[in-house]
Amino acid sequence: MDSSLPILSLSAAVVAAAAFPKIKARLDLSRAKHHSLTGHSKMSRRVARLLPFYEFSGDQYFAADGAPPEIASQRKDAFFALAKLYAERYAKGRQMTAEAADRVSDLQFTRAYRVPFQFSRLVQQNLGTSAFTEKSSGVTVTDVDGNLFYDLTGSYGVNIFGNDFYKECIVEGEKRARALGPVLGSYHPVVAENVRRICEISGLDEVSFHMSGTEAVMQAVRLARYHTRRTHLVRFAGAYHGWWGDVQPGVGNPLPAHETYTLADMSEKTLHVLRTRRDIACVLVNPLQALHPNANAPGDSTLVDSSRTAHFDREAYAAWLQELRKVCDQRGIVMVFDEVFLGFRIAPGGAQEYFGVRADMVTYGKSLAGGLPIGVVCGKKELMRRFRDDRPADICFARGTFNAHPYVMTAMDEFLSRLASPNFRGIYQGLDETWNGRAARLNARLAGENLPVRVANFSSVWTAQYTEPSRYNWMFQYYLRAEGLALSWVGSGRFIFSLNFTDADFAEVEQRFVTAAEKMKRDGWWWHPPELTNKAIRRQILKEMLRSRFRR
Repeated sequence: MDSSLPILSLSAAVVAAAAFPKIKARLDLSRAKHHSLTGHSKMSRRVARLLPFYEFSGDQYFAADGAPPEIASQRKDAFFALAKLYAERYAKGRQMTAEAADRVSDLQFTRAYRVPFQFSRLVQQNLGTSAFTEKSSGVTVTDVDGNLFYDLTGSYGVNIFGNDFYKECIVEGEKRARALGPVLGSYHPVVAENVRRICEISGLDEVSFHMSGTEAVMQAVRLARYHTRRTHLVRFAGAYHGWWGDVQPGVGNPLPAHETYTLADMSEKTLHVLRTRRDIACVLVNPLQALHPNANAPGDSTLVDSSRTAHFDREAYAAWLQELRKVCDQRGIVMVFDEVFLGFRIAPGGAQEYFGVRADMVTYGKSLAGGLPIGVVCGKKELMRRFRDDRPADICFARGTFNAHPYVMTAMDEFLSRLASPNFRGIYQGLDETWNGRAARLNARLAGENLPVRVANFSSVWTAQYTEPSRYNWMFQYYLRAEGLALSWVGSGRFIFSLNFTDADFAEVEQRFVTAAEKMKRDGWWWHPPELTNKAIRRQILKEMLRSRFRR
């Protein structure tokens, strides 16, 4: 017998024993990812590169769901009637937008991704919208053609308390900053009071100012890595934390993020990974995900069928955050609340107050600077320090030329002063009841009119859902705009109301919303054969892609 065999067998056993924990950790990590492509960043990038471009034309454009000729003709007539209305009503704004788009890359992107790409070209040619708005008043905005809209854009989250509120903050702040002007490097005296108030609101020790929410999140993650001496961050599937590569590891990022784990929100398997791994520096939480856990921010460009869902359960999400807090404490993981979008909208103390969970670090932005650009990191003293006393060359550098700009700081003080006013705090009384009631009334009316659209809401942030299978739900945004409702480029995916909407204002929005849905149904866009399902639509799209991919 070969005497080397026992030695080889023992060596193999040792190697296997050493490898087993790594294999198990890897399997645990895979199980903790959400089952959709949203939870698999690398796979989503591969799939995105494989998707072929194709588009519909002629009668096929209006009958992609198998509609009979009379329905396709009805839709076609309605489409071009709407196009005629847009051309007449928004003539100046459309011309300005078309000219600007030649040199503004942002406009090129938003024009191309308002609707599913199969339908995009004809929409761009005929239903172009105006990117130019001239003035605001109350809960309305007016475009360059003089058209008045109820504003459901919320300025991407900035506008919590109404445009007039922020105009006042900016004007009064400018008066106070005028003597100093744009002197950078030193601080305007108001900074000290701002810092005191922000620390009081956040319940944390120190503050760092930045120019955007993306920058604030970058600094929070950098500091967490610096102090924990760990490499990886955890983000949850679908959550948005800015366009920085490490927090956008999937589609949209040219390079893969190697030190990011994208895990499932509200999952025990995720908690297991956090309990067992030793390389996790921080966990990023965007509380807005409570409305649509594990799903990307909704936009009409992804409305290929009617499977979009959203539902807010405050109690369940609060319980999840409490469990997450416990695990982070046990493992020394930094818990970061990204309140750039939601901060100050749901409570004076933000999501920490609303859900009853304290974070180790919080990032703010959007509304905090009274309508001007800002990013803020708040954190515990031991996490905010950028150097080590015992290692003078070991630093965590972050600085920006425009951080703590005097005009931003004085506008921020105006914002924080108003927020601290007892009378102003009254705006939060019964806030959920008000907005949940408005959503419920609108849904009841839509159901009563047998219209296949509903809304889901997290307080004053809403999204549209569709109750019957359709490939044309993306058209609804154009009917809403035609009824005088201003939407952001994501269309019906997100409606952001400012908190100064009165019951009378909302009643007007409700009527316009229902009217738009009635017209869309009348024009045949929600027709579908009885056998059509969302699953059947997705299968059909897969077949279309395969035909396009392999057609030669």
